Amino acid sequence: MTVTSAPAKPVLSLGDRVFSRSAVFAGSMILVTLAAVAIFLIVQSIPAFVATDESASLLTSNFWSYVGPLVFGTVWAAALALLIALPLAIGIALFISHYAPRQLAQVLGYIVDLLAAVPSVVFGLWGIGVLAPAARPVFEWLNTYLGWIPLFSGTVSGTGRTILTAALVLAVMILPIMTAICREVFLQAPVLHEEAALALGATRWEMIRMAVLPFGRPGIISAAMLGLGRALGETMAVAMVLSATGLVTFKLLTSENPSTIAANIALSFPEAYGENVNVLIATGLILFVVTFLVNALARWIVSRRAEFSAAN
Repeated sequence: MTVTSAPAKPVLSLGDRVFSRSAVFAGSMILVTLAAVAIFLIVQSIPAFVATDESASLLTSNFWSYVGPLVFGTVWAAALALLIALPLAIGIALFISHYAPRQLAQVLGYIVDLLAAVPSVVFGLWGIGVLAPAARPVFEWLNTYLGWIPLFSGTVSGTGRTILTAALVLAVMILPIMTAICREVFLQAPVLHEEAALALGATRWEMIRMAVLPFGRPGIISAAMLGLGRALGETMAVAMVLSATGLVTFKLLTSENPSTIAANIALSFPEAYGENVNVLIATGLILFVVTFLVNALARWIVSRRAEFSAAN
């Protein structure tokens, strides 16, 4: 009877052990940091959940009536920005990866990467000084000819600092990162699939539609969710551009606009005191939860599209 011994474990060198443990430590620090932030937000937010207008001057009745319009404004502005930026990001990424000459594609790629490094304050200044005045005639035209649509109804803002202007600024801000991700995903599309589609007589657009876009769909979703997360948490640009009144309204062109959580914290925190600080921290907790849910949804969607992964 032959007895087979279990294979001996490989002996790791000192460098392998140090690198392995360092990687585990680095990965664990992400969870520790996330947990620490969550615990801080929860502990500091507890007084706000039971606060009233008597104990916190920011509140009109209770915390939930205060944070409700802010959540709406945050999601509404981010959704508008994503709706504007996503088609542009896909189009620019396809042009760079499949249409532009090599030298032009490299230059455009550098420009897109450089645009991602522009500070949000610069975008805010651009939104106030350039975009808002330039957009006002367009807003008046939309109101005149499309005012029968509820989104474009009402009295047009005289300054142009509306929720639509803020969404346009956010769209420009999230465009570079979304374009960069989509471009890299499209460049990883299997060349054999593209050549097979072209060999069967497909046009370039038909090849992209049948071979590139299905392969890049998980990457597009990831780029969209990453851009949405950036738009949800953007602070200074929105605070500088948006003329907020704290109302819940879907009108895009009027001076009565909902505010966002991040912009409201930036504008209100310097003068906050007592339970007002807890109220603002609690709104930050709500934003933390919303962003976490968005990222979780993105991971779930991408995992369901695993058949379009590079393994295929």
